[in-house]
Amino acid sequence: MSGHYTNLIIGLGIVSCAFCTYLANRAKLIDEEGLPLFFFPRLLNYLFWLFKEIIISNFNTAKVIISGNVEPEIFTVKASQHTDVARVTYANSITLTPGTVTTKIKNNILEVHALNSDFGDDVRSNEMDKKVKLLEGER
Repeated sequence: MSGHYTNLIIGLGIVSCAFCTYLANRAKLIDEEGLPLFFFPRLLNYLFWLFKEIIISNFNTAKVIISGNVEPEIFTVKASQHTDVARVTYANSITLTPGTVTTKIKNNILEVHALNSDFGDDVRSNEMDKKVKLLEGER
């Protein structure tokens, strides 16, 4: 990051990266979920869908707050994903969507807090669960 790009500096940077990767692999710090490459082919499609849902939820949350129709509920929903990284992606996607927050993950069960039952019904519809499962690579 110094702005000096000589062959020596670039070469030492490559050797340093390779050595760090070798050490991390040897110490068994790298696993199949460390960098979930299986997500990347379908990630862009999922992100477009998620951003659309976040925008829609923002408007719905504002309407609920302005109208005073806040009736919070806590419920559980089953996650159908097979990998930990996919379950965490599902839980984080629920939390990113305004009006809902994932409060606990235990095995394949997620505890969710919703601002009112309409938001809870959106989560219980399992649409997001199916989208994350597609992201994971299953049909």
